[in-house]
Parts: sequence; structure tokens; C-alpha cells
Amino acid sequence: MSSFFTKNIRIIISILAILALVAIIFQSKGSNSFSNFFYFTSSSWFWPTTSTNSTQNNSVIVHGVTPSSSYDSLVHSLAVIHNSSTLSKSEEKKQRTMKKLRDEIDKVLIGRKKDEKVEHMEEELTRARILIKQAFESSNNSSNVISLEDDDVRPHVNIYKNAFAFKRSYLLMEKMFKIYIYEEGEPPLFHHGPCKGIYSMEGIFMNLIEKNNQFRTNDQDEAHVYFLPFSVVMILEHLFDPIVRDKAVLERTILDYVDIISHKYPFWNRSLGADHFMLSCHDWGPRATWYHPILYFHSIRALCNANTSENFNPRKDVSIPEINIASGEFVGLNRGTPPSNRTILAFFAGRMHGHIRPALLTHWKGKNEDLQVYEELPKELSYKEMMKRSKFCLCPSGFEVASPRIVEAIYAECVPVLISQNYILPFSDVLDWSTFLVHVSVSEIPNLKKILMDIPYEKYLQMLEGVRQVQRHFVMNDPPKRFDVFHMIIHSIWLRRLNVRIYS
Repeated sequence: MSSFFTKNIRIIISILAILALVAIIFQSKGSNSFSNFFYFTSSSWFWPTTSTNSTQNNSVIVHGVTPSSSYDSLVHSLAVIHNSSTLSKSEEKKQRTMKKLRDEIDKVLIGRKKDEKVEHMEEELTRARILIKQAFESSNNSSNVISLEDDDVRPHVNIYKNAFAFKRSYLLMEKMFKIYIYEEGEPPLFHHGPCKGIYSMEGIFMNLIEKNNQFRTNDQDEAHVYFLPFSVVMILEHLFDPIVRDKAVLERTILDYVDIISHKYPFWNRSLGADHFMLSCHDWGPRATWYHPILYFHSIRALCNANTSENFNPRKDVSIPEINIASGEFVGLNRGTPPSNRTILAFFAGRMHGHIRPALLTHWKGKNEDLQVYEELPKELSYKEMMKRSKFCLCPSGFEVASPRIVEAIYAECVPVLISQNYILPFSDVLDWSTFLVHVSVSEIPNLKKILMDIPYEKYLQMLEGVRQVQRHFVMNDPPKRFDVFHMIIHSIWLRRLNVRIYS
């Protein structure tokens, strides 16, 4: 039976992808949340105070070491069981099918020899989880275990959900975390990406991690996570025909790559891809992963398009900021305009696409002097100067939930106003976005001016200070600097790895 799956792996994966897509469609019609895949109840670890749109509990994802001979059949079983759970509207049936899933894993684990390297690594990660949890629990105690009197994390600015837990986690990451990058694949599709434009994070992150000596390791056995260095942007740029529009180029490229990795190395099969991650800022980043169900349901996906309605799972996936680097060069921050010189209440300029921007433009374009809303900014006006003259900068979603305007607003020291649905903001594990961002629902667009006018001036000044303090987490540097956007992305991946426990 296993030889049949081995010979027909690509056909099976294609069938599973179709089944996964069908499950997604049914799930989106019947529920607002996506079933957690491989989540097993445990009281030993959870990253505290994470708020998302999906149902969560305090749990650790548990994974078994899988022999390659039974890998394909196990993948098939898990996908069928998971789809059954996803399609079921009965909570009782979901629990039964999830028990079947655990039983399938137990069958694989029976008789396995212990992997001492895996066990040692998991023991170290368990100690890290305990230390972070202790920092979280002691944060309200006068005898705190971590001093925040330095300039790394400022306790007097409340932009963190828990500054003590964040700093302890960050320091442990710097000390422990190791990433292995698979060497397979040739540029420009692999190990290379765009370094300018709105998709620049793909190329910039890949370039920085490739030459990083702190987190990157050449020792496969000491790695906590494994990076799949393909670029969705470059695959589409070089292989996608805009006339034929054959999206299967993504499928063929990514399936072939995962197939090579899973047969050449033991690590993908060992965790069913749970300690592997990819990164993409392209709108089709999520689409690129659903061609391989394990990559879609199981692996860590670092995405700009962090849309929960498209099954972005905050427990295992990472939301990264979309940063528009127009020139391809990193630009330092300029000191913002003082609040007294910000005479515009709110500002937006952008094309009408998606379903949120038309509503915004319909209600406010050219309607009010306080709300400067443009579909096309007049030539005599400067986009950056308008942001610096505004108290609030409107950041409505377009076709996709992510918008580079959020980071642009932070750079300009303009309090961002997010108008979006189903979007998980970057670094939400540690940042309390409510302290420096205003979230307005689509239904509240007609009341936008009143909402902003009702914010007390003292509250606005506090939010402005929060924007200034959070800037350091969204700045790109080469070489990277502590707590900048590169390190924050690494930290988010580190947290997802802490949510995974691999049993040998």
C-alpha cells in the first residue's frame, strides 16, 4: 500500500489539495473560525494574551517523528480525517474525528526508537517556555525577574501586552534560536526575491537571513526551524504567463520543491512540516501553500496577507508587515511634525479597489475639510507631507487585508486608523495595537469624523507617543539591529516554534 502512495505521490497531493479547497469552501460558509489542526490540550505552555478572531485554547501542537515509509499513507489519513472534522457542524463529531487523528499519530509512534537530539532540544525549549511563563506571571510583582530600566524595552510606554514576557522571550531567542536554510533551489526563484516595491519583505528577509551569523546554522540537527527559501513573487514573475494565466506554475514549483526536501532530508517527515516555514508578501502567498495540504494546514506561513477569512491561523502562522520600499534602499526615520502643526484631522489617498475603499471614498471624498480623502492626490500636494500634517492616517484594506499605509503612518508619526476585516496585525503576540492605532469597522465609516473627533487630545498624544515608541519594531536595517523588523519577524517565528512540541 505504501509503495502505491510513493509511486503516485503527486496525484495524491493534487487530490488532497482539491479536498482541502472543498473543505475550506464549506468551512467558510458554515463558520467564522478555522478548526485548529493538531492542537492538543496542554497546560505546560501558551503564549499569553494573544487576541485573534479564531477560537483558541491554551495548547501546544504535538507532532510525532514519522518514518518515511509510512509518511505518504499517514498524510492521506490525516488529510481525510481533518477534512471530515472541518466539514462537520457537530462539535461532538469534530472531537471524535480529532481523536482518530491522534490515534493515527500514535500508530506511527509505536515502536519508534528515541531520538536523543530531538528530546534534548525539546527539553531546552520546555525550559524556555517555563522562563517566559514565569516572566509573564511575575510582571505585576514588585520583585520582577527582568529589569526594564535599559533602552531596549521601555516600561513607561504601554505598547506591549506584557513587556516582561516579551523581553524574556526575546533574550532567549537571541541565545537559543537556530534556523536552517535548505540549499536546494537556484536563483531567481529560490534564495532571491524582490527588494523594492510593496513585496520587498520577501527579498529583504531572504537576503538578511542568508547572510546572518546569529540565527542561521549549517548544522541541520541543531536547527529549531527550517526555512523553505522560495519566492512567490519571483515564481510568478518568471513563470506566470499573464495571458494564459496558468496558476499551476505555483503548484508545480512548490510541490516539486517540497518533494525534494521531504525525500532528501528527514526533518520534513519528522514533524510533518510543522517546524518548517515559508515567507511571502505577495497577495497569492496563501494560495501558493494550499497546493500542498501539509504546507497549508501544518507549516508556519509568514504572510503579509494575514486574512483569517482565508484560513490564516494565528496559532501557527505569522503576520508580517507590508513595507513599500520604492527605491530599494532603506531610508532612516525623520523626526515627525509636532502635534501643533498637524492641522488635518485625517488623510487618505489611494485607488478605489476592494469593497472597503469605495465605501470610504463615497462617504468622504471631497466632502469635508477635516478629512482629506482623495482617490488621486493632486500634483501640487506631497503624499509624505500630507501624512506629516495629519493627526490620523486612514489605512483601509484594498483587494487584500494588508496595507503598506500602516507602516507609512508609523514612519510619519501619524496615528494609523485601520479600516479592515479579518486582518491579524503584525506582531500582535507582543504589541498592544490598541494603544497606538484606531480600529474602525466598515459599518462605522459614515461616523468616521465623529469617532476621531471624540478621541480626547490627551489620548491622542498618548497614541502618538506609542507610535514613536513602536517605530523601532518596523524599521529595516542592514545589518539588522536589535528589536527591528527583521528581529521581530524572527521572534514571531520563534513563538510559533515554542507552540510546537516534537515527540520522538
